Amino acid sequence: MLALYVALTPGFAAMLSGGGIPLARFLRQVLSNGLIVIFVVNYAGCFLFAWSTRADASSRDLRRALWCDLPLRLGLFITLHAAIYVLSADWFGSFGGSRLTALGVVAPTLARSAFFDNISGVYLYAVLLGAMPVWLSLGQRIWPVPGWAAPLLALCLGVGMAAALTVLAVMIRGLQAA
Repeated sequence: MLALYVALTPGFAAMLSGGGIPLARFLRQVLSNGLIVIFVVNYAGCFLFAWSTRADASSRDLRRALWCDLPLRLGLFITLHAAIYVLSADWFGSFGGSRLTALGVVAPTLARSAFFDNISGVYLYAVLLGAMPVWLSLGQRIWPVPGWAAPLLALCLGVGMAAALTVLAVMIRGLQAA
């Protein structure tokens, strides 16, 4: 995902290949934000999956896990971005060193993530790719569907998560403006 983003963003690869401050800040952003968000969100989803597929799990547990997975991932994605942005303001002087500014840019940034307009879009789609096997497995265990339908179900959940993130971020941005 990251290589795709760099390749699709005009001039970005050339800027990074020059090294120096742009490359250092890019790597800092990926390491301090991206890897943490992707790891924690996917870990939580996998933990929920493991809980739902334990030996004594019922079909109700499987359904509960599937319906909890999306809000869990979405909530963690938003919360981690906000927390990391605030910490970045403190630790690195990002956002002019202002925690308030850091929080203020979370919603607009995440609102554009689904459109792959910023690096948070890379993190969103990395999280969605990590969720697909979980959603495929849970979906097939809950609703025995033909082989072609399970990936379609997982894809619909992924589109739903991207859409929900966009809607929530736009709503938060609207509340911030009020």
